[in-house]
Amino acid sequence: MSNERPMSITARLRHYLIGDPLNPFTPNIMQHVSLIALLAWVGLGADGLSSSCYGPEEAYIALGTHTHLALYVAIAMAVTVFIISIGYNQVIELFPSGGGGYKVATQLLGSYVGLVSGAALLIDYVLTITVSTASGMDALFSLMPHGLLQYKLLAEVFAIIFLLTINLRGMKESIKFLLPIFLGFFVIHVGLIIYGISAHSKALLPLIPDTLHNTKALAKAMGWFPLIALMLHAYSLGSGTYTGLEAVSNNVNRLTEPRVRTGKWTMFYMALSLSFTASGIILLYLLWQAKPEAGLTLNAVVFHSILGDSTTGKLALIVTLALEAGLLFVAANTGFLGGPSVLANMAVDGWVPNRFRHLSTRLVVQNGVILFGLAALGILYWSGGQVSFLVILYSINVFITFSLSLLGLCVFWAKSRSAASPFWIFRLSFSFFAFLITTCILCITLFSKFTQGGWVTIVLTCAVICLCLIIKKHYRKVEAKLQQLDIQLKQPLPEIKPADVPLDPQQPTAVILVGKSSGIAMHTLLCVLRIFPRHFKNFIFLSAGIVDVGSFTGDKALQAMRQEVNQTLQYFADYCHQYGIAAQAFAAYGTDTVDELAKLAEDVSTRFPNCIFFASKLISENDNWMMRLLHNETAVALQRQLHLQGKELVILPMRI
Repeated sequence: MSNERPMSITARLRHYLIGDPLNPFTPNIMQHVSLIALLAWVGLGADGLSSSCYGPEEAYIALGTHTHLALYVAIAMAVTVFIISIGYNQVIELFPSGGGGYKVATQLLGSYVGLVSGAALLIDYVLTITVSTASGMDALFSLMPHGLLQYKLLAEVFAIIFLLTINLRGMKESIKFLLPIFLGFFVIHVGLIIYGISAHSKALLPLIPDTLHNTKALAKAMGWFPLIALMLHAYSLGSGTYTGLEAVSNNVNRLTEPRVRTGKWTMFYMALSLSFTASGIILLYLLWQAKPEAGLTLNAVVFHSILGDSTTGKLALIVTLALEAGLLFVAANTGFLGGPSVLANMAVDGWVPNRFRHLSTRLVVQNGVILFGLAALGILYWSGGQVSFLVILYSINVFITFSLSLLGLCVFWAKSRSAASPFWIFRLSFSFFAFLITTCILCITLFSKFTQGGWVTIVLTCAVICLCLIIKKHYRKVEAKLQQLDIQLKQPLPEIKPADVPLDPQQPTAVILVGKSSGIAMHTLLCVLRIFPRHFKNFIFLSAGIVDVGSFTGDKALQAMRQEVNQTLQYFADYCHQYGIAAQAFAAYGTDTVDELAKLAEDVSTRFPNCIFFASKLISENDNWMMRLLHNETAVALQRQLHLQGKELVILPMRI
């Protein structure tokens, strides 16, 4: 008869929604979870491509009656996309382990500048989810009876929850699910752009000379400075078009090998598709003389003109607009892909709670996915799903990261000038030019939209920065005390390895849980020896090597983590052996500390029936909810699980 306990209803539901656990040590596991260039283009490039649904429109409308200037804006958009993408190709080369703009700013400009970049990215990805979902629902409900508008906000809530759920299954799974929507949008829009331009091919040839003539006439009437200011204003209002280009550099570690090459191909696909679509749509506005109509997007107006009023044309228009709405949901999914990755890298550096660096059984940053979903729901409820307001919040932070990343590249190439790098001057010049472009866009956008709601984004970003500073201060304080403890309790070992002492499974056995800090484990061991003198004849040391975003970057990182755990355990076994104490160590590896230790505890209790488990817990005079949030409290969680199984775990307090 099987000893396995039946799964609870909650466990069955979780298994159905999330799927079977994945083993991070399976030889081909990286092939299962990593993305090829095509899937990365779909999953990470949807944010930028979806901006062609509203970015070109904002730029075109900002020109007012001077629509002939749209040709300059279209060219500038295409060039800017490639400039930013080439800049981020350098980021991919320098930081193939992922982290993107956050790591660039941290390692090249300093940790505090990196914090600003990371905080801006976190807010940006939350707003990516919110604004894309709200825009997608606006597009869908524009095809429905007006009486259903009262349910739009509720539908947006369910859409975010649905995206959250499919992302808990894994990045690759969520992208495959949304792949048909992305490809459908791209194919239809490319077809409409090519057909729309070719249908006005006669007007296309004189377009450039007419634009130059009209520009000179307008410059004489209003002056060159106001003319350039008008074009820059329209160009900056279309800045949402460039969002999403940073997503690849943030997730290089999730791409298939060779990662750098895959990342560059992904950036090329993104830049080519985005520049063609955004510039092509502006060109359609110009050729078809599109004018805003109440209740319709400018895309809907120009596509209606192209497709006509026939039954087939109306059906094609509905499909086109529905795919635009669908792509916005794919873009919202980009926030769930990129945001948790940035959060995990910040957790590795101690800016946010450690729990956000942990992976779930599906090798997903589950806590980060859930946090971003909840944050998006909160902003959605607070804003009432008003897209016009959300777009203002959305269009600022990404250019903070762009500018800091490119400034970091400037610093890197300036410091790397040598005969071994003959192209450093070219790369420095290019990075500085890109930095000037993104900084100008940032300043113009911030100035023009600050009073309209842009200040809210700044306040939110500053609030995140302040919270991160408080968390970092706490972790530094605890880390300094633990390092001091490790030094104080570090016990020397003899140069000659002591002989093993045989175990007697029937004798009283103390099982010591060993974590990352050897000082805490030594404190536990010494307390047991002091409280129970000569009572325990066997000492068993258990440790769980946890696969998180820091170790799940390749075979070398996993092996290094395993080696570190084994060395720590061997140290405690050797320490006991030198005093003639029977000792043995066991290790397990996985994504959840409590689960892995619970499995080890069950095996050990079977082999050593007279065993008692011991662990230590950090306590502080200022113990509060924040302490419990910032520390995993593994001992408390494991104690509850072992008590339910009828096993004894004694937690020894350790004051810091």
